Amino acid sequence: MRADRLLSLLLRLQSRGQLTARQLADELEVSVRTVYRDLEALGAAGVPVVTSGGPGGGCRLLEGWRSPLLGISAEEATALLAVSAGGPLARIALGDALSQARLKLLASLPPSGRDRTNAAAARFHIDSQAWFKPPEPVPCLAELVDAVRQDNRLRLTHRRRDGRTTTRSVDPLGLVAKAGIWYLVARTDSGIRAHRASRISQAELLPGEFTRPTDFDLGAFWATWTTEFETGLDQLAVTVRLSPDGLAALPEVLGDTTSAAHATADPEFGDWHRLTLHFDSPRAACRRLLGFGPDLEVLEPAEVRAELAETARRTAERYG
Repeated sequence: MRADRLLSLLLRLQSRGQLTARQLADELEVSVRTVYRDLEALGAAGVPVVTSGGPGGGCRLLEGWRSPLLGISAEEATALLAVSAGGPLARIALGDALSQARLKLLASLPPSGRDRTNAAAARFHIDSQAWFKPPEPVPCLAELVDAVRQDNRLRLTHRRRDGRTTTRSVDPLGLVAKAGIWYLVARTDSGIRAHRASRISQAELLPGEFTRPTDFDLGAFWATWTTEFETGLDQLAVTVRLSPDGLAALPEVLGDTTSAAHATADPEFGDWHRLTLHFDSPRAACRRLLGFGPDLEVLEPAEVRAELAETARRTAERYG
């Protein structure tokens, strides 16, 4: 533990210049006396630490000295700092390691370019959370992280999409965060699958380690799995007629920024357009298409048209 603290102290001095002993004590969660002992230990190890008292005094490294971590350009450092700010990793045990890595990265830069690189990185922010949705609670996230890092088998209690609950033993191969939602990628008797982590109500670590498949690539698996998942959904084709306002509202109502380009003019209805959209089921289509109000008319299939008409009728009665 003391070695980690000494490294943290060194990195703070190297990346931020002069700090008071009280500032260091507060950040490292130790006493001021412990900070001075750690500074003495750094000095004994050959690190040129300078301390000064009185107003404007503090602790710093000898001007021009820095640790020998070299070989990274300002452009590379800017990119790494930008993509490592917060995000899903901040919610798991790796969040502290990420903060430490950012300190090391800043400390590796020469003083002349450190502030400039840090300022450049601060101009970029990646927000992976979906709109209007708080992060999903994942009750077993800590256990899943431990199992993935240590190659421990797990016994999971998992709620399926249809509401049924299953319990099975799995080999956890990785965790993926997509749009604020965590997924556990695990190997079961039937193959490798992805499980929505928020639906895992219990995760029991089993004794012993499993052997990871040597040819498994988490990124490649996820790309294939998401493509197959998206292909398997939205199989119901619904042909609609949209007014100009309805066509313009596609991104707002459906979050769809590409379908409008495939719309074709419907000359019999002036400036209205025809378009084919895809949904999971008639009910899903009805619920989402109601958001267009009178700016959309379902042409086919008949069951979606009838359900939308009935829902609209009942809604009108509710407000009648």
